[in-house]
Amino acid sequence: MADDLTWMPAWQIRELIGKREVSPSEVLEHFLGRIAEHDHKLQSFRHLDAAQARETARRADRAVLDGDPLGPLHGIPISAKEEVPIKGMPLKPRPGLPMTISENDILAVTRLRDAGANIIGTNSMLGSGDGGFDKGRMDFSAEARNPWDTNRTAGWSSAGSAAATATGLVPIAIGTDGGGSTRLPAAYSGVFGLHPTAGLIPIVDYDTPRVPPLTLTRGPMCRDVLDAAITLQVMAGPDGRDFTCIQTPTADLVSGIEDGVDGVRFAWTDDYGYTGKYAMDESERVIAHARDAAKGFGRIGATVVATDEVWEDPTEASGVTNWLFGVAVDPNSPVPAPSTPVWAAAMDLRQRNWAHFMRLFQDHDLLLTPTSQLLAPTMDEWDRRWMQEGASFPYGSFGPTYTSHTTMFNWLCFPAVSVPCGFVDGLPVGLHIVGPPCSEDRILRAARAFQKAFPQDEVPVSVR
Repeated sequence: MADDLTWMPAWQIRELIGKREVSPSEVLEHFLGRIAEHDHKLQSFRHLDAAQARETARRADRAVLDGDPLGPLHGIPISAKEEVPIKGMPLKPRPGLPMTISENDILAVTRLRDAGANIIGTNSMLGSGDGGFDKGRMDFSAEARNPWDTNRTAGWSSAGSAAATATGLVPIAIGTDGGGSTRLPAAYSGVFGLHPTAGLIPIVDYDTPRVPPLTLTRGPMCRDVLDAAITLQVMAGPDGRDFTCIQTPTADLVSGIEDGVDGVRFAWTDDYGYTGKYAMDESERVIAHARDAAKGFGRIGATVVATDEVWEDPTEASGVTNWLFGVAVDPNSPVPAPSTPVWAAAMDLRQRNWAHFMRLFQDHDLLLTPTSQLLAPTMDEWDRRWMQEGASFPYGSFGPTYTSHTTMFNWLCFPAVSVPCGFVDGLPVGLHIVGPPCSEDRILRAARAFQKAFPQDEVPVSVR
């Protein structure tokens, strides 16, 4: 049973718990053992609260034995990126501030606990998710390592969550995405990563009383698409304490997930008409691989049509609007407000791109692209690309390259996922599935169909 638990999807583990074929404590001890055995190679965990996790598992054991109603994640160990507030656990501080211990769970974590999840610890992160960097302050030697080659990076920001799920250290982890930070580490690490529609998961954070960044989302990272759907269903839905969340009930993300893609109309773009300027040596091969993978939808009942539509590069304009709406929001920031003409130009560009995509979705159900046009670089190359003189995310020379295919949809608040679609040079590649706002049910159904038709069952080198 132990080896089976490692790669078993969380929904199947939950079924075994409900049938009393395995207990929550046995499940927890299995994954704690995985972490002890392998994480020294991966550096995917920042903090692990084994004592609290064991107490939670014991309560979950009693609930099963007492015949209590069990939630959809009952007994499932889950971790979260270290910037997600979890009561009693260290919270990654904003730049220049000391480490703190969270006094409260953020609402998404509360909902996970209410569904029976066992929140066991936090995953390591560096990079843009900490609000920016200055040369010399980042320690890339402490960054999470790629499960397929530990001399390489697992990606930026939600990398620890990606590495932990790819190697079976936890079945599910929660990442955050302000420009691709669930999807890009997922693509680099060979797992599924989800960026939901802005406001689908309400943000209620008692520890930090401020307007939440509107382009930053939280979402599950895991190996199984159904696990992601169940987890998102648990976290999503309106709450009266969040002024900006979507007020209508969330669609049923689970019941129709096995319905396939018969008749679904996909559009494909290599580059949105502008990302070629950010290409690197391997980009052509990575894009070609993802393009061939996307054609697989045509073999399982859908249509895939290439589009030559050209959108406008959002890099500079999104930097402008981040001053108010995005991940760089800081009430004490010395950065001045943009001038009225600059602000108006950025907002008008966003409207043009938004309208352009909405026209596309009148004729197509979903859009397919590469998640990234790059392969995971070595740690030395990762360091060199980011920490060159004068670099400042997102305007450094590598920032727009890394997020070339993802940041558009944070800016427009559209949902998108990355699903594993194979390997180039022995390294994972992700297929990006994008839809209009609140189309998560459609996106998840497509991703589930792709994963079942073209499974990626290889075990990462680091844990073989």
